[in-house]
Amino acid sequence: MTGRTVQRALIHVGLVSAAFVMVYPLLWLGASSFRPSERALLETGLWIGDDFTLANYTNSWNSVGSTGFGTFFRNSVIIAVLAVIGNIVSCSLAAYAFARIKFRGRRIWFALMIGTIMLPYHVLLIPQYLLFDQLGWLDSFLPLVVPRFLATEAFFVFLLVQFFRLIPHELLEAARLDGCGYLGTFLRIVMPLAVPALATTAAFSFIWTWNDFLNPLIYLTSPENYTVPIGLSLFVDASGTSNYGGLFAMSILSLLPVIGFFLAFQKLLIEGISTTGLK
Repeated sequence: MTGRTVQRALIHVGLVSAAFVMVYPLLWLGASSFRPSERALLETGLWIGDDFTLANYTNSWNSVGSTGFGTFFRNSVIIAVLAVIGNIVSCSLAAYAFARIKFRGRRIWFALMIGTIMLPYHVLLIPQYLLFDQLGWLDSFLPLVVPRFLATEAFFVFLLVQFFRLIPHELLEAARLDGCGYLGTFLRIVMPLAVPALATTAAFSFIWTWNDFLNPLIYLTSPENYTVPIGLSLFVDASGTSNYGGLFAMSILSLLPVIGFFLAFQKLLIEGISTTGLK
C-alpha cells in the first residue's frame, strides 16, 4: 500500500472511532432499556445477555404514575404539531411583511423584534404566567400553542426574512403585473420557493417543542395533560425508588420522533440553513 492509502485508512479509522465514542452513550441507553430495572445502572457494557426483557417498555408505556406514557406521547404530538403549524403560518407572514412590504417604521419594528432574542426567557415568565392565569388558560395546551400563532419566535422570523430577501424582485413584480396582490404573491410565489426555509422552521419548532420541559412544567398541573419530558421525570423519585429501566426505555421511544423528523427533512433542513440561493 502507498503512503496515501495508509493515511486515508488511518483517517477513516480515527473518524469511526470518534463516532463510536460519541454514539456509545446512546447505544448503552438502548441496551440498558432491555435489562431488568434493578440491573439497568449496574452494567457498563453493551452486551445484554440472558436478562433480555421487554418489561420496561410494556409496563412503562401502559402505566406511569396515574396514567400511561402513551398519553404523554399523544399530548406532546398535539402540542408539537400545532406549534409547527403556528410558527410556519405566523412567522412566514411576519417575515414576508418585513422583507417585501414597505410600511412606516419597518426598520424600527424589525429591530425591536430582533432585540427580543436577547431578552432572557425568565424575564417574560412571570408576566406571561399572570396573563394566562387571568385568561383561565392554566392547565391546558393554550399557553403552549397560542403564542406560536402570534409570531413570537423572533429567530424564525429573522431566518425567513433572510431567505425571502434572496427571492428575485423580478418574480414578485411579474406576479403583480399578472394581478396578484400581496397575499396572492405570498401564497403562489414566495411560499413554494421558501420550502427549505419552512422545513428548517418546522424541524426546529418540532424539536424545541418536543424537548421543552420548563413551559409544560409551569403551565400543566394535571397528569393527563403532561408531555413526554415531564413524564420522563416521573421515573426518578427523590426517595430512592427510581425506575431507571423504564426511564431508559421511554427515553429511547422519546428520541424516535425527533430522529425520524430530522431524517425525513434532512435535505431540506441543510438547504434551508445554508440558504445559498435559488435553483
